[in-house]
Amino acid sequence: MTREFHLGNRNRLYDRLKKNSVVVLFSGKLTRKTADEYYPFWVDRNFLYLTGLRKEGLVLVAEISETDVKETLYLLPPNDRLEKWTGARVKPWEVDEISGIANSKYIETLENDLHRIFLSGHYENLYLDMNRLTPDEPDSEAYALCKKVQNIYPFMTVKSVTNDIRALRVIKQPCEIEAMKKAEEITTAGIKAMMHASKPGMFEYQYKAVWDYTLEQYGPEGPAFPSIISAGKNNFCIHYYAYTGQAMDGDMILNDVGAMWDDHMTDVSRGWPCNGKFSDRQKQIYECVYATSNHMFDIIKPGMPMMDVDATIRRYNYERMKDAGIVDKWEDIGKYMWHGGAHHVGYDVHDEVLVPEKIQPGMVFCVDIGVYHEEWGIGFRLEDNCLVTEDGCVNLSAATPRSIQEIEDEMKKKVF
Repeated sequence: MTREFHLGNRNRLYDRLKKNSVVVLFSGKLTRKTADEYYPFWVDRNFLYLTGLRKEGLVLVAEISETDVKETLYLLPPNDRLEKWTGARVKPWEVDEISGIANSKYIETLENDLHRIFLSGHYENLYLDMNRLTPDEPDSEAYALCKKVQNIYPFMTVKSVTNDIRALRVIKQPCEIEAMKKAEEITTAGIKAMMHASKPGMFEYQYKAVWDYTLEQYGPEGPAFPSIISAGKNNFCIHYYAYTGQAMDGDMILNDVGAMWDDHMTDVSRGWPCNGKFSDRQKQIYECVYATSNHMFDIIKPGMPMMDVDATIRRYNYERMKDAGIVDKWEDIGKYMWHGGAHHVGYDVHDEVLVPEKIQPGMVFCVDIGVYHEEWGIGFRLEDNCLVTEDGCVNLSAATPRSIQEIEDEMKKKVF
């Protein structure tokens, strides 16, 4: 993403907010794993969307007056000793080059600067990214600052900026769509490589090794999220990460994977028989799911209620399964369909967007049909990424083999 992209995102955000306000946003901190080891840093995605900066310990402060916006990026000061261990810290010129924020300061001045800003009498509101997944989640830096401001500066009204950013993220810009298309190409290559390598007796960790190796040939971003790759009975754990199972002859391989390119993610699921040939029962279920997926890509278009996507997937797949003799009555569909059929994708695999009531051009979400028939030992999902256009939609992941014939033909291309 370019400097202009991030500048535009911030300007659109500021236009949504009240004048005489201050915005404070945090990139995040390192999380300790054990002893003196830390997890690899994962930047706050809203911060990344607005600045393009990926380093820990950064803080954006924007002062919105009646006439203009003053931005300051607070960063960690140079530290030659620590940078030898953990890499170079972001420099002021890099801040401007990447984000378009011309004014930078070191983080030790932040507290006094905020004190001066809050007491200046120029500002009434403080906007923070108040993003909390569960009520018992530990306080983020935003929540900690909120509590401090309410105690020391009670005249400042604290507001959440989270939904304003989510509203911006729901519609993908052309450069974002291009990044997602590139990520789709890489995802297709990785899934095809697993299909080529697949054989009875192969362990899940070996499938994952093929996937990881293929993605790393395209660059360092690699997988967009922890890959779900399972075989046989392990397919009945929706978010499975053990990779210890072995594919037995006749088992289905389930993968729910995605590549990342320029910080944008894909989320694609495919299921195939490890031996390269669908059994009659596998075909019976797969054809229902495949028909449902194709139906959705035929009908999704602007103006359709977003909530109808999941409801239509469930009802249409039920009718196909009922016709095939797999299920008798509607009340039993929950026995085989365990999760929703759509979620947005972009900067996050479950993208943090403010979902509108109606589908709009530029939205990208997954069409995800999963069926889990434990009695038959068959569990898989067919998940594709749907880009909504002006008059319909496009399947961004259509190049990844989808039909029974496409999958069986691809699996004949053994290269391992």
